[in-house]
Amino acid sequence: MQDSAHGRYVIEQQNNILLVDAQGPFNEVTAAKYHQDIKQLTEKMSGEPWGSLITFRGNSVFTPEAEQQLKETTEYRQKKGMIAIAVVILNSAYADMQQMQLQRIYHDCQIEFHVFSDSDSATDWLNGYIEQTNLIKNKQHKSSLVN
Repeated sequence: MQDSAHGRYVIEQQNNILLVDAQGPFNEVTAAKYHQDIKQLTEKMSGEPWGSLITFRGNSVFTPEAEQQLKETTEYRQKKGMIAIAVVILNSAYADMQQMQLQRIYHDCQIEFHVFSDSDSATDWLNGYIEQTNLIKNKQHKSSLVN
């Protein structure tokens, strides 16, 4: 957890979802620390497909360096099995700008993502997406066994 003028975040794992709660500005110092913390936690997530639910509280706009670091962090998580991201933006005067930055990052990484205004909707969508992906994966596996 990073806690300073650079912003702060908490990361925890709940089953096949990595929960991130971030607050405040996200600059390169915070983004670099976040990347290191993510690397440690995603080692435990490998195997089955999983997703991230990220809640941004307040004005969490990224510096250009932080945006680049977050792209690298997203690519790393994808290599470790992350298939989708649900984002919740709360109490931000810059929600549009945050959403544009996230779209740039996630489109560049070609990962499925949606932005929500509440955690319940985000969780429902993410769980449904992961479940659907697992069903398709299992059908393809069974089909390959038959052939």
